[in-house]
Amino acid sequence: MAMKIRQLVIFGIFLLISALIFFRLASSKKHEKSQKKSKSEVVYVSYQTVRNIERSFQLKAYGQVNPTVSIDISFEVQGKLEYGRKKLRPGMHVNKGELLYQVNNEEAFYNLSARKTQLLNLLISVMPDVEIDFNSETSKWKNFMNSIRVNELLPDFPAFRSNKEKMFFTSRGIISEYYNIRGMEARMEKYLYLAPFSGTITDIYTEPGSLAGPGVRVARLVKTGDFEVKVPIGMEHLKTFQQENKAIFYQANGEAIAEGNILRVSDVINQQTQSIDVYYNIRPYKDKKLYNGQFLDAVISQKGQMKSMTLPITAVQQGKVQVLKKDSSLVLTRIQVLENVPDSIRVGGLADHDQVVLEFQELKSNQKAIGIKR
Repeated sequence: MAMKIRQLVIFGIFLLISALIFFRLASSKKHEKSQKKSKSEVVYVSYQTVRNIERSFQLKAYGQVNPTVSIDISFEVQGKLEYGRKKLRPGMHVNKGELLYQVNNEEAFYNLSARKTQLLNLLISVMPDVEIDFNSETSKWKNFMNSIRVNELLPDFPAFRSNKEKMFFTSRGIISEYYNIRGMEARMEKYLYLAPFSGTITDIYTEPGSLAGPGVRVARLVKTGDFEVKVPIGMEHLKTFQQENKAIFYQANGEAIAEGNILRVSDVINQQTQSIDVYYNIRPYKDKKLYNGQFLDAVISQKGQMKSMTLPITAVQQGKVQVLKKDSSLVLTRIQVLENVPDSIRVGGLADHDQVVLEFQELKSNQKAIGIKR
């Protein structure tokens, strides 16, 4: 009996020690999990306190040079694509009226020749009747018939002297055949593509040997020497740019390259940048050259006075910054971009003492931001 009591006591002590170890381990894991959870809900962000300074700055905006005219080369007729006078590649200059491409027209040429021969047969068949009924007009129709050449365009159709003469040639199908051939001749011109203006080939979409036809782009041609610049301008400065009208254009190295005047102003606002596209004509200075796609700064003579501060580029995204609030939330705030400086940007529209995040953050719904002042 004493032996059994001793065993029960030892077993009870063992259970007690095991329970204490279990609860200790469980409590430790719960604490670690709690720490990890609390860490995952916190994001540390660097911020800068806003201290606006009254500055004088030059009003400018950037824009891109675009050709006033650009077209896609394509054909209305279908057939095998062939080179024109030379093999075209992107970047090559072409002159107005130069043969750029052609579609093989051998089949169309033979069909046209057959129709002209058919017209001659119709004229030959009616000549006996013409000599009898319209004797005074015989020489006119003979001259017309003899002037038809298979390899040349049809001559002008002779004028009728009477309705009887007109009805006679109409009933024989000669007039309709004549105009059918004229239509075929006009269509033959569509087998050739002549440059409508002097310009530069920028893209090649289809190589000779391929099938050309309606809807098939062959190449892209842009007009050189006639450019415009699309400049996105903030709403707050649009009126000033319009009043000034003229702008000076600078390259990235600060060198003035051209000047221009406003051509038109878009009536649609860019929702992301809150800017309006203003289009300028552009005249390069002597010995200066413009290139399609080139970016330039458009500067007007007027200067502005505005409270602003300088932020790193990483703080701005699509015209907005993040402001750190007392409840540790980040609030998107729209700003006015006033001037770009190396690696930074001068902005307006922020209130003094606001805490602006220096690098844009993406917070999850359960996360809070803790600021680190820089």
